[in-house]
Amino acid sequence: MNTTTPPLVLNTRDARGLVTLTLNRPDAFNALSEALMATLQLELDDLAQDATVRAVVIAATGKVFCAGHDLREMRATPSHDYYQALFKQCAKLMMSVQKLPVPVIARVHGIATAAGCQLVAMCDLAVAASNARFAVSGINLGLFCGTPGVALSRNLGRKAAFEMLVTGEFIDAQQALTQGLVNRVAAPEQLDAELERLVASILAKPRVAVTLGKSLFYRQLENGIEAAYADAAQTMACNMMDDSALEGVQAFIDKRKPDWAQPQ
Repeated sequence: MNTTTPPLVLNTRDARGLVTLTLNRPDAFNALSEALMATLQLELDDLAQDATVRAVVIAATGKVFCAGHDLREMRATPSHDYYQALFKQCAKLMMSVQKLPVPVIARVHGIATAAGCQLVAMCDLAVAASNARFAVSGINLGLFCGTPGVALSRNLGRKAAFEMLVTGEFIDAQQALTQGLVNRVAAPEQLDAELERLVASILAKPRVAVTLGKSLFYRQLENGIEAAYADAAQTMACNMMDDSALEGVQAFIDKRKPDWAQPQ
């Protein structure tokens, strides 16, 4: 009899440098327990130091993507200090997704609720099955989803985000696409093919340009427009001095495809 505990996060990698981190608590609807968050944090910390990684997919086993925090675990320790530490742990995890130097793509099926919906919003990109649904339903339990609201308000329009937060109602995949929570929607049987199309497009670009661009993208969003332009100009100047950019521009001038034999 095999009594080995299955890993909370499965880590797979292909030859292109695409890493897939798969949440693996299917019996608990991949709820973000302290242990699962800690495991995912370690995986992201390791990937942040790995220059061979080109992109990361966050996926999940079982029937749903992620049902949010583990409510049974939360209810077992009703103290302010515990809850403060828990939400601090979650915030660090979410920011680690954004700070990862390569694009992070959510592969969403089933439902993504509360902190699970927050995780989708914090990923740089998201591809969802057409039958996926999304909600920040804490309000139905008397708990306003404040931390998911930070991510939602930076993805959706204000009124759409606030409606989700104060009603707890689900939106479907098409609504999520229209409102900006996900990038692409595909039939469940076509989800992986659609994800691959997005991944292939990203991996065809030089890593250095994508990495510089991701970092700039989030920095400038938090700045005033003049500071944002100054930062963007400096970043583009540095990017332009990279061999991949020089080759790309020369290839355009020469009317040929860039020769990125070793993508950076």
